[in-house]
Amino acid sequence: MYHITPEDEKQLATLSPYQQAILRILAEVPKGKVTTYGDLAKELAKRDPRWSPGASRAVGTTMKNNLCGPRIPCHRVIKSDGGIGNFRGGAEGAVEEKTKMLRGEGVAVIDGKIDLKKHRHLFR
Repeated sequence: MYHITPEDEKQLATLSPYQQAILRILAEVPKGKVTTYGDLAKELAKRDPRWSPGASRAVGTTMKNNLCGPRIPCHRVIKSDGGIGNFRGGAEGAVEEKTKMLRGEGVAVIDGKIDLKKHRHLFR
């Protein structure tokens, strides 16, 4: 779990309330674990019913706008099928960078996929 710093708070304040809430939840995902876009949307809706549990695309937009990465670890957010998903807005070489970061944290990436049964973070 990453503890959000005062500097992070300043950057988070420039984002929408939805984006701030998603990134605060994402900060709970530890090294060696991943979550999905859908899991984040569902977790936020569980904590605050104002938000839709089906807003996984909005989560993706939030990851793209994450001003606190990699401290708030958007590289730990993957697709619901275990696929790596996008990174750094689709920049060239970004998926390879995301894969390297995840492997460096102990997440097994095999043929571009992650075993969610082994590496999925379960929110409490």
